[in-house]
Amino acid sequence: QVQLVESGGGLVQPGGSLRLSCAASRSFSSINAMGWYRQAPGNQRELVATISRGGNTKYADSVKGRFTISRDNAKNTVYLQMNSLKPEDTAVYYCNADIRNINYWGQGTQVTVSS
Repeated sequence: QVQLVESGGGLVQPGGSLRLSCAASRSFSSINAMGWYRQAPGNQRELVATISRGGNTKYADSVKGRFTISRDNAKNTVYLQMNSLKPEDTAVYYCNADIRNINYWGQGTQVTVSS
């Protein structure tokens, strides 16, 4: 098992930036992949970005070039840097950990992009 604690959400104007953080309760060496997903009202949860144990990253087409996923192994923390935010990025963002094909989720953090 793993506990995931997200932080960094909030209200930002269009074109602004936010950085989300997700602290894991265990070392990344025991986690297959970490990722960020989001869910807007009325929509299904969707993948935003993932980073594998080996460091390979994957992004949704809608965020490529604007969002960057990274990690700090010493802090067991994964980040999502979000730039050039758009109103359609508004959602609850969830941190995910894949451990032996079992998914674990954080509690979610709200990101609202609005003027």
